[in-house]
Amino acid sequence: MPRPRGGETVIGLKRRARKINRILGEAYPYAVPELDFTNAFELLVATILSAQTTDVRVNAITPALFAAYPTPQALAEADLEAVQELIRSTGFFRAKANNIVAMARAIVDEHDGVVPGRLQDLVTLPGVGRKTANVVLGNAFGVPGITVDTHFLRLSRRFGWTEETDPVKVEHAVGALFEKRDWTMLSHRVVFHGRRVCHAKKPACGACPVATWCPSYGEGETDPEKAAKLLKYELAPGREDLLESMRAGRTRRELRALGHGLGA
Repeated sequence: MPRPRGGETVIGLKRRARKINRILGEAYPYAVPELDFTNAFELLVATILSAQTTDVRVNAITPALFAAYPTPQALAEADLEAVQELIRSTGFFRAKANNIVAMARAIVDEHDGVVPGRLQDLVTLPGVGRKTANVVLGNAFGVPGITVDTHFLRLSRRFGWTEETDPVKVEHAVGALFEKRDWTMLSHRVVFHGRRVCHAKKPACGACPVATWCPSYGEGETDPEKAAKLLKYELAPGREDLLESMRAGRTRRELRALGHGLGA
């Protein structure tokens, strides 16, 4: 079942990596950004807030935040303590409030109030690194990018795509294995898989659709029945209705309106 790490050619690695991507695409045809947003500014704010917390938690507080501060101009002029209170439940709320207000001021002062659509501009904004910039570029501007979060970092190593640990080096190493046009969706699929199946502490190897192609098969539970019990979100036992709704293309707002909880 497992494939050895050693002895694989570059061409073989590319073929295997792209096979994994295709299978993940079949497993998660509904893979999308799990943060709610309607424009680049909202996505930028939400992504900054998502550090050290869940997307579910961020989605719970952003409606009120965006209602109060719908534009960079509005957020740039916001009272800092008021912003802190709105985002308190995301954790590290003081630092995050400082970052998003400073970010909004920089957009107003340096970019005429419009979120820039270039990596080199985005990473100069307070609170914005390459990961956040690639999220915004890929999902708000259609510019392909690889988002190296903790899930992507973990899985890229488990899949044997790279041995790098630095996120920037991982981004470049993995990017070289795929066509540029695939980078953004690859990121979504890998993150989805990491949250649902390939967990940090106990991956559900026996329920993994890419087990045949994974050199790390066996690090987690290999018994199919036991592994199935480890699955999370819409793949968890008893959540078949949620899975069906997601496969039908329901948006996250529609799913919540239908009464589906989107947490693990």
